Amino acid sequence: MCSWCWGFSPVIAGLAERYRDAISIHCVMGGLRAGNTVPTDGPFREEILHHWQAVRECTGQPFLFDGALPDGFVYDTEPACRAVVTMAELESARTLGFLRSLQQAFYAEGRDITRSDVLAGIADQNGVDRDRFLQAFHLPEFQDKTVTHFQLSRDFGVHGFPTVALVDEQAATLLTAGYASIETLTPRIEDWLKRMRDSRIQDA
Repeated sequence: MCSWCWGFSPVIAGLAERYRDAISIHCVMGGLRAGNTVPTDGPFREEILHHWQAVRECTGQPFLFDGALPDGFVYDTEPACRAVVTMAELESARTLGFLRSLQQAFYAEGRDITRSDVLAGIADQNGVDRDRFLQAFHLPEFQDKTVTHFQLSRDFGVHGFPTVALVDEQAATLLTAGYASIETLTPRIEDWLKRMRDSRIQDA
């Protein structure tokens, strides 16, 4: 439930396809507004919608503004984050597509992805039986795994979203902190891959 992450969705999908044989993508949940209990009324709602407008103008990603964030809606990102963690544990290969489906459901379709039944329906559409998903989603261990994701994000020093890091056996290299286009990121990845290849040759 990060609007710039929704804007970034085509970029990460394109990178995943382009580098599918060279790089494995792992999603770490940052918990942008996890545990929030404040309804998105008044100025708070207007602030969020202003960000949505900026993302749409920059990236071209669709947003549904009519009826968005109705009075009383609580913008708690923990359930959506836990849903992604759950999918990663159950069917890791489906994680990125599931994340994209969650983002589309919330931003482009106006669906309430703080609700477990909505999350389960989207999981089912992505190839995981809703009952199987819900059984795992509600387990305390998956709540704990989600908190671990949040802590890992903080340990990496992440303060904004999306953040992408390239990780090898020795270190993590920041690719971007915030939105960037695929045209911007591709040469950075190519440079990183070249350095990895050169390092392996030197170590051989």
